[in-house]
Amino acid sequence: MPRRVLIGFGIDVDAVAGWLGSYGGEDSPLDISRGMYAGEVGVPRLLKLLDKYSIKTTWFIPGHSLETFPEQMAAVRDAGHEIGLHGYSHENPVSMTVEQQRDILDHTYKLLTDFNHGVPPKGSVAPWWETSKEGTNLLLEKGIEYDHSSMAHDCQAFYLRDQDTWTKIDYSAKAHTWMKPLQKGNETGLVEIPANWYLDDLPPMMFIKSSSNSHGWVNSRDVEQLWKDMFTYCYREEGDFIFPITIHPDVSGRPHVLLMLERFIQWVNTHDNVHWATLHEMASEFRAKKEPVPGAKMPKGFPQLKVKSRL
Repeated sequence: MPRRVLIGFGIDVDAVAGWLGSYGGEDSPLDISRGMYAGEVGVPRLLKLLDKYSIKTTWFIPGHSLETFPEQMAAVRDAGHEIGLHGYSHENPVSMTVEQQRDILDHTYKLLTDFNHGVPPKGSVAPWWETSKEGTNLLLEKGIEYDHSSMAHDCQAFYLRDQDTWTKIDYSAKAHTWMKPLQKGNETGLVEIPANWYLDDLPPMMFIKSSSNSHGWVNSRDVEQLWKDMFTYCYREEGDFIFPITIHPDVSGRPHVLLMLERFIQWVNTHDNVHWATLHEMASEFRAKKEPVPGAKMPKGFPQLKVKSRL
């Protein structure tokens, strides 16, 4: 059987929500205007590029972006792209109570389901790429099938563990009190499509004036070469693999990045046995090949795998 490589874009529509929740521009009309650019200019440009190459992708849409840019988000939906969860205002889950997290998940799940003609979202990206200790369980209880936030691998899907614990260093205490290994939690039935800061357009190519180490002027050809090098290694060494890339209309809706994406797409298409896929397609293929461990907590609506008796 020939190898199978799945590559795809996860498109985070941060837009104004990104400035409200993450980038420190919530009091700046001009930073907010950059969010407007993402929704009103970046989104249509990305849709045009994807249509040119007949690529279906996954758009992770904050509730704020959905309600602020209804026309542009409808164009995403009507073009046949997958739609996933990404918070409401790109808020940091670690900073919220469980009740706040659940309220946001319930609200945005309903928003996206109603918007998508009754089709509920299957996947989620944690805003900030941060998750709370309750985050995995909340997704499972909601019936979410996959997450795209953890970074424990770069090109293979896996089942996400819940509640890993580790001991932080306490220099005021005796060393033996904190010289302890990480304790692995329990594997769940939530598929993880790994996230990767090195396969993200935003850190190198978006200037954020409130961030002391912000970039924004990295040559797009340098980023393109980095992505090519990562793909080349995986293509040579990994057999079957996935290659999820995170982009944002805030960044990839800019002319120089659109040209970079087009060159990268054309280059990827010269490789044999490589298929453009949504992230849900990646997760579904992984789940079809491998079951979670018996007893793993499954997403709501999935059958529970029983622990085999030793008798």
